Order: sequence, then C-alpha cells, then structure tokens
Amino acid sequence: MSYMLPHLENGWQVDQAILAEEDRVVVVRFGHDWDPTCMQMDETLFKIAPKVKNFAVVYLVDITKVPDFNKMYELYDPCTAMFFFRNKHIMVDLGTGNNNKINWAVTDGQELIDIIETVYRGARKGRGLVISPKDYSTKYKY
Repeated sequence: MSYMLPHLENGWQVDQAILAEEDRVVVVRFGHDWDPTCMQMDETLFKIAPKVKNFAVVYLVDITKVPDFNKMYELYDPCTAMFFFRNKHIMVDLGTGNNNKINWAVTDGQELIDIIETVYRGARKGRGLVISPKDYSTKYKY
C-alpha cells in the first residue's frame, strides 16, 4: 500500500513537509517500500490515514533515495516511524528504551491511532516527550 501514501523524494521535501504543517502531527515512515516490515507498517498507515486526517498527516521516505537524515535520526532499522509537530521532533516513551522513534511494524491500526492521538494531544500542550498508551517493553514474551 506504499504507493497510495505520499512519498517525499528529497531532503528539501522532507523539511518542507515538517515545516509547513502547523496544526497536525507529521508522521514520517523512513525505510524501503520493498522491505516486508515496511510493507506491514505501510498497510497499517494506509488503513488509518483517513481516520487520522484531521490531526495527522502521513509521509513515506525511502532512506536510500534520501540519505540526508540517516545519521541525524540514526535510521539503521529496516522501518522507522517518527513524529513531528510544528517543526519539532516529538519523542514517545514506548517502554523500549528508544524514545525517538518506533522501529518495528505496528500492525494493529487502533494501536497506531492511539499513539498518534497521544502524540497530538501532548504536542499541543507543548510536551516534547509523551507516554505511549501501551507499554511495549513486554512485546516479546520469553
């Protein structure tokens, strides 16, 4: 479903997408369209995009075509989702230790809507770090 979501083709477009949006959260998925993990994430993002259009906008960035942000945001994982609000990176405490980004595929649409809504509500209040509605520290049960 990645072909249905808007792609940002260069660093300038990524910057403009983050800068230009005043009232909504910008969700940027960094990764590859051909990666299975990204395919799952893109499918979820595509399903929820119409539901969150009032408070969030979703963009996709191919990290081989646009390597500008790889070092700055430490984009070493196959699929990474990051959140921005009014040109500010919003961190999310997911219980995983890495508060900068989501680096796995969220396959449940309602979970992702809840995360984006939490980011939106916290960012509107001026918070740079929000607490996720679900704790992902026990994602892998051993």
